[in-house]
Amino acid sequence: MNSAERFLQDFHQRRPGTTPPAFAGLRLGQRGCSYDMLAATLNPSRAEPRVLDLGCGDGFLLDLLARHHPSAQLIGVDMSATELQAAHVRLAGRGRLLEERAQSLSLASASIDAVLSHLALMLMGDLDQVLQEIHRVLVPGGQLSAVVGREFLLGELGQHYLQVFRAAARRDHLAFLPLVDPRAQSEDGWRHLLSRHFTALDFEALDLPWTPTFEELWNSLGDTYDLDRLTPANRARMKQELHDATRHLQRADGTLPTGWGLLLIQARAG
Repeated sequence: MNSAERFLQDFHQRRPGTTPPAFAGLRLGQRGCSYDMLAATLNPSRAEPRVLDLGCGDGFLLDLLARHHPSAQLIGVDMSATELQAAHVRLAGRGRLLEERAQSLSLASASIDAVLSHLALMLMGDLDQVLQEIHRVLVPGGQLSAVVGREFLLGELGQHYLQVFRAAARRDHLAFLPLVDPRAQSEDGWRHLLSRHFTALDFEALDLPWTPTFEELWNSLGDTYDLDRLTPANRARMKQELHDATRHLQRADGTLPTGWGLLLIQARAG
């Protein structure tokens, strides 16, 4: 386990369930939120499909799948015991939960029909090994669907955020923490990662609009990995700097135009 993975495990042990509140309310027309769009890719060929949610967190996606596919055999894997405790409460026995790493799954080979993952796959260390494990547990022709990050805070607001965060990181002398494999930051990189084991690769860029007030923006950012690493005093200073830098973007109703850039990936096990 490297430093990035240790940080992620610690973060989610301390702060379970941070992702669904940030993304469940951001909708792309009638397609719904990113969880809805990911769940909609599941097209089972069996009456009782075996579905794995990799990096399941507090079970939000598993709950959605259970409601849409009540006959599915659901399995959730996460390395955070605290997240899995929350998932256990949410699912109330409608799925099997495993505390383990995606790099070394306990599941039998060719035992899963579909693997889904929401904003977790790009954060996993040794992605080549993770994808090899996904391929191993999938049946031939089995489905992989994942929503991954593409762009953090769209538009001009995102540019201002990066500037003020980098200044804050320098003040706290934050060490570089490689949370995301560089190959997982572009479609071409994902093609390279997936092409060894998967076919029928499909990519769709998703821009989810978001118009928060500044306080709503800051409260949401408080649940991100970036701000978690800052000292309280530095975080307070960054809040003021970001407020000043984005004041000119505020609309008459006090909201700010931005959004989240995601990528929906679909593939089949070769």
